[in-house]
Amino acid sequence: MELTNYQILLLFAVGGLVAIIGPLVISRLLRPSRPNNEKLTTYECGEDPTGTAWGKFNIRFYVVALVFVLFETELLFLFPWAIVFGNEQLNAETAGNWGLLAMVEMGLFILILALGLVYVWGKGYLEWEKPNVTVLDSESKVPEDLYENLNTKYS
Repeated sequence: MELTNYQILLLFAVGGLVAIIGPLVISRLLRPSRPNNEKLTTYECGEDPTGTAWGKFNIRFYVVALVFVLFETELLFLFPWAIVFGNEQLNAETAGNWGLLAMVEMGLFILILALGLVYVWGKGYLEWEKPNVTVLDSESKVPEDLYENLNTKYS
């Protein structure tokens, strides 16, 4: 029996959905379900969440994320370029100028990205402000040397 193109496409779509939904359904059936208040709270790096989620974030988080995406995009363009750069047929058809053209093109691309990095670096967006940590003095009935002994024992 010969499958048409649409049947093949439908087969791949159904297979993809089964590959995605199947493990979720199987894990739902096999895992134990024991919810409690501690498990249902929002997890924020071990800290109890306070206030609303509408708090202000430092702009540096966004700038670092955008710079990361910028250089990841650069890598996405470098791999296809490297494959086309070594194409013997294109090199033969252009009398050996293909390699030079590809190298100049990628050089300009990397130069523009490097100028963007220099700009971000010059503006100081890559500098991270470290918070001032204040040590709280607390009155404890446990002597300080016991804490020191415990810290040296387990460090």
